[in-house]
Amino acid sequence: MPLLTTPAPPQNRTHGRSASHASLGLLPRLLALTFLFAAELLLLSIWLDNSALVAQGGIIGLVGQGGAWAVRGVVGFGAILVTFAYLTKRTALAEISLRVEQAPIGRGLLVSHLLAMAAFSALSWALYGSHLAAVPAGISVALWLITGLAGIAFAALALAPLRVWSQLLRQTGSLSAFALVFVVAACVAGNYIRLLWGPTTNLTFFLTRAFLHPFVSGIVSDPATKLLGTEKFQVIIAPECSGFEGVGLILAFSACWLWLFRRECRFPHALLLIPAGVVTIFLLNAVRITALILIGNAGAPQVALGGFHSQAGWIAFNAVALGFSIAATRVPWLTRREHATPATTAASFANPSTPYLLPFLTILAVGMLTTAASSNFEWLYPLRFLAAAGVLWTMRKHYSSLNLKLTWFGPSIGVLVFALWIAFDSLQKTGANDAMPLSLTNSSAPVRIGWIAFRVLAAVVTVPIAEELAFRGFLLRRFVSADFEALPLSTFTWIGLGISSLAFGLLHGHLWFVGTLTGVLYAWAMLRHGRIGEAVIAHATTNALLACYVLAFHKWHLW
Repeated sequence: MPLLTTPAPPQNRTHGRSASHASLGLLPRLLALTFLFAAELLLLSIWLDNSALVAQGGIIGLVGQGGAWAVRGVVGFGAILVTFAYLTKRTALAEISLRVEQAPIGRGLLVSHLLAMAAFSALSWALYGSHLAAVPAGISVALWLITGLAGIAFAALALAPLRVWSQLLRQTGSLSAFALVFVVAACVAGNYIRLLWGPTTNLTFFLTRAFLHPFVSGIVSDPATKLLGTEKFQVIIAPECSGFEGVGLILAFSACWLWLFRRECRFPHALLLIPAGVVTIFLLNAVRITALILIGNAGAPQVALGGFHSQAGWIAFNAVALGFSIAATRVPWLTRREHATPATTAASFANPSTPYLLPFLTILAVGMLTTAASSNFEWLYPLRFLAAAGVLWTMRKHYSSLNLKLTWFGPSIGVLVFALWIAFDSLQKTGANDAMPLSLTNSSAPVRIGWIAFRVLAAVVTVPIAEELAFRGFLLRRFVSADFEALPLSTFTWIGLGISSLAFGLLHGHLWFVGTLTGVLYAWAMLRHGRIGEAVIAHATTNALLACYVLAFHKWHLW
């Protein structure tokens, strides 16, 4: 897959300039700008509560109501514009990148950005805390918006001159208009999509009731309140359980998968997988609620409302995603790839990504099953370690070509990441209720020690190996070439680093930002010497220190 990379500079380009001025092209500067804005937005979102603005009413309340959608719109606009510009304007962007390389970073503008953001933070504190009651609302909101926009402008101009932004807009003029229209439409649709929750909730209610009929008699059903179940166990199907979340997830997965493997897919045939996935995930949502009611009716309400309720949806999503992937790669009508003969398949994996992804997918799948089978505590957690260890041992021959040598650099990165997590955790102040889970506390000493031992073993051994194989060994190189195994582990591209690190960050839920930074640091550990062992030992060091921290200082929320 072609990438937007900065062309190699002529020998005389850096004459009279420092090397740092010529080392950053357009893409790394855009990524740096994105990380800067994401970090500041994350800090502000932790500190400020948008509902405080809405409660004040008037123009301030309108700002509070529209602020969240404005942020989503800006993020969506930037993502769509960069993606489509990368796909359709690579030559023009490479020329712009060539000019950006020679432009130094504006340190004075960065200082101006920090000052503007300090002023914006002070005004935010006053505005959200109703400390500007004596100032007309229009003036306070205007000052607040001006300082925020000034901070954005200073940061953008610090990383690229105004003429570069102007050229970028000229080259992507039609794409900018398309991205703007698409984002506005998406925001409007997102605001009104809740109107569909009622009809889809009704459909889910009636589907679930139909699925229940063959298994139980005496169904308790109230269409008005969406209460459904048996005399022993009932649930209320809320709009959030209507299946919209699963539909959105499978749409996003389908789009990403078809784009990533677009060369292997046969179009437009492969597009039929999208509606097939949407219908399947919607039906499985009704099946999930049916199973939940049956589990509760069978005498296990804690399992039904605990682990199963939280994990069954993810199990269904992964099942549909797996079926989507298999169909797209195995059904001749949908794929262009030549399939391996049975003899070839028996000798080696038909898909070279399998040894890199299967250990990680095994951990996810077993984790969902053990959580779904749990009530208030995951006693089956040791199965995650045993399953992953079994897969890694079975595939050990496929890892013989990987360089697992270690230096001091990997553990140093691990210590740095540990400090980063502790600092971020302290900033969030999440340590109010950190006692050991009551079920574990009340268990016998051998059981408690055994469970903790498996938890530590998974964190220090199987999880680091599986995740580094998936995110650094596979995903970081897969954006360079479909034949990723032919590339050395030192192969570096900004897009590979950015997407693999972001995917790793999203794995950590609401801690996605610090998770993304962690992914960047682990990638650095591998790329520096071209050895995945450095990333594995860095990851293992972080997790070992976190395990000690959790056990010594009772910070169980980090586990």
